[in-house]
Amino acid sequence: MNMNQIVRSLSGNLGDRRRSVIVPVIGAAVVGSLLAACGTSASASSSSSQSAAKVPLYVLSSEGYDSAECTAFQKATGITCKLSDNSTGPTLAEIQATKNNPHWGVVWTDGNAPYASLDQQGMLLKGFEPTTATLNSIGQKLVPADKSYIPTGLTVAGAFIYNSKVVKNPPTTWQQLLLPQWKGKVGMNNPSVDGPSYPILANLFSYLGGVSQGESFMQQLKANGFYVSSNSVADDMMAGKVEIAIGQNTSGLGRAFKNPAIKVIYPNPSAALPSTMAIDGKASPQEISESKQFANFVYSPAGQKVMLAGDPQGDSQFFPIINGTKALPNVPPISSIPFRFVNPYKWGSLESSINTWFNSNIA
Repeated sequence: MNMNQIVRSLSGNLGDRRRSVIVPVIGAAVVGSLLAACGTSASASSSSSQSAAKVPLYVLSSEGYDSAECTAFQKATGITCKLSDNSTGPTLAEIQATKNNPHWGVVWTDGNAPYASLDQQGMLLKGFEPTTATLNSIGQKLVPADKSYIPTGLTVAGAFIYNSKVVKNPPTTWQQLLLPQWKGKVGMNNPSVDGPSYPILANLFSYLGGVSQGESFMQQLKANGFYVSSNSVADDMMAGKVEIAIGQNTSGLGRAFKNPAIKVIYPNPSAALPSTMAIDGKASPQEISESKQFANFVYSPAGQKVMLAGDPQGDSQFFPIINGTKALPNVPPISSIPFRFVNPYKWGSLESSINTWFNSNIA
């Protein structure tokens, strides 16, 4: 799929979930109780900007808790939050398609390589970090030197998701996927439309030694009957089309709520997949101010609680990177995950060419 095809599909229902929504109002009672429980510490940090006339804050997002977060922010600040929710690929494609006339204040998706690429294109506000919380040691590793984007949480790209009633001895390493016993039984989503899938390739290619080595491995996988899903490989696994779905760990953890037989394996290495936020460097001064308030709200105790409650069977299953925030009970200890952190500035600039190669040779 080329960029034009992606842009034409912006309003489609791509990936695991995602739809376009404007000004979220659902869940107000739940959000209100969360705010009452936690307070709104983000508001104090932005009091100097409250005297300016409020303008709508436009948020592009692919996070499952974004609607609840937008609603909570609007309730806490009085700033109208206009949310466009879509899958990561179309969200990022929209930013590129409108870069000469951007119409967003905040973008919030999974992955940091695309943000490094946007930073290299001069599209992001630099030099800002939220002040309402501090990051743990892993979170600090995710902050770019120029502070052009903001990490908000962490998940895993490239987890092995399977049904333990069907698969008794699942693969635990990348090399095992090439064995004859897994011929035609392994798959992943197309990275052109599913944001968490490109980091799988970036991690794997980096681990194997570079682009050519990674392409060779993927061609071996294809020769072993590798399956590329056009929608959701986790759903395809549930339907029996494959036995091993390579995808975001939250996809497996969420499905385990309804089917406890669904299990998740974290191969070594497992690609670190941070949820990432950035502010449009070309936005008006007032919208930049409100975007900073939004980021501060997300980092605040109130915002963190919304992240943990807004999508309990999906993106809320993240590893917190903010001191004082605890993961949900079924999320494994962060110390147990063999994370690999690739250089987003190197691999972000390669995303377009690698995805093009993937579509031509693997999909």
